[in-house]
Amino acid sequence: MKNAFYAQSGGVTSVINVSAYGVIKKVRALDNSSKIFVGNNGIVGLLEDEIFDLDKTKKSLELLKELPGGAFGSCRYKLPEITETDFYEVLFKKLDKKNIRYFFYNGGNDSADTCLKISLAGKRLGYDLNAIAIPKTIDNDLVLTDNCPGFGSVAKYVATSSKEASLDIKSMCKTSTKVFIFEVMGRHAGWIAASSELANNEQSTFVHKILLPEVPFDEYAFLSGVENDIAKYGYSVIVASEGLKNQDGSLFSNSGEKDAFGHIQLGGLAPKLANLLSNSLKVKYHWSVSDYLQRSARHISSKVDFDHALAVGEHAADLAFSGETGVMPIIKRTNSNPYKWEIKKGMLQDIANKEKTLPDSYISEDGFRISESGVNYLKPLIQGEIFPKFKNGVPSYDQLDLHLC
Repeated sequence: MKNAFYAQSGGVTSVINVSAYGVIKKVRALDNSSKIFVGNNGIVGLLEDEIFDLDKTKKSLELLKELPGGAFGSCRYKLPEITETDFYEVLFKKLDKKNIRYFFYNGGNDSADTCLKISLAGKRLGYDLNAIAIPKTIDNDLVLTDNCPGFGSVAKYVATSSKEASLDIKSMCKTSTKVFIFEVMGRHAGWIAASSELANNEQSTFVHKILLPEVPFDEYAFLSGVENDIAKYGYSVIVASEGLKNQDGSLFSNSGEKDAFGHIQLGGLAPKLANLLSNSLKVKYHWSVSDYLQRSARHISSKVDFDHALAVGEHAADLAFSGETGVMPIIKRTNSNPYKWEIKKGMLQDIANKEKTLPDSYISEDGFRISESGVNYLKPLIQGEIFPKFKNGVPSYDQLDLHLC
């Protein structure tokens, strides 16, 4: 009997648990004799012998389809290089103890690196293991796949929030706030900020300036543009990606600290921009940071995003049971209008530690808006609603009863 291990890694999303549901249900359908173990807090659970046995869970797995965040806990943990044989010998002994032969790791770029190392280490040690990465990241920056599960729902949240905030500011701009700055996630890739363009339409402009990591910050053009927005519309709404860069390529909001993967910690972009506008244009402003609100907004998830998340989970199980390792199910767009897609296979060696940024063709000539081709790419990903159950006016979000082995 071959058993399976599943874990979640990196920043969570409103639909990561949908992928968990997909892979778990499909593994059971393919071989109902396989036990399914889940890492408590990602790969850390495996390393620290904190593993959930899903056979002990009495509640329905259907709950996963409505639950945002990481149902099993996530982590940011960088595995050593596979040349560190002592480390991997210990890790694979833990896998062998439970006869785990299917390894599923659900995450983004760094998680793809983890899964690739597990796959390569298994081959080096002669251990029969099918290691499959499952795509997930709100940043939408995984290469090869058309988009990443988790992104479509964040895009829907940002476009909606931007539009609603814009109507608020518009109501008061005559005698009060003139500028609203909305800071969103996106370290090197501006996909999330770009999605705010979907708030606009041919009749009305709700988002006036979009600041992207791909476009070096031009202070003069920015200030002039905001001044023109105020003159034309009475106010200006700015959506800014946290990874905004100066002309020299340095991060505009570098905090000076780093995380476990060596990534520079960002913070304070919105207030920095607000101070710049206040000092230069002498306008009243407000700013907001979407932060975790955008990641786990299951109440406004995109149906398309939900479907993507479910499909990659199911396909990951198919790949593992067909003997694949070191691969990831990826989304391939076959048509944009109407939107059509299918699931294919991508090699982790072509995905791990690489980043997909916004192409130049998706950015307007002035660098402050998104082009028609960019809108055509983004629009299908936010379509449809799939609301969770509500109880007493709020989402119920009932959680599984989990038991360690």
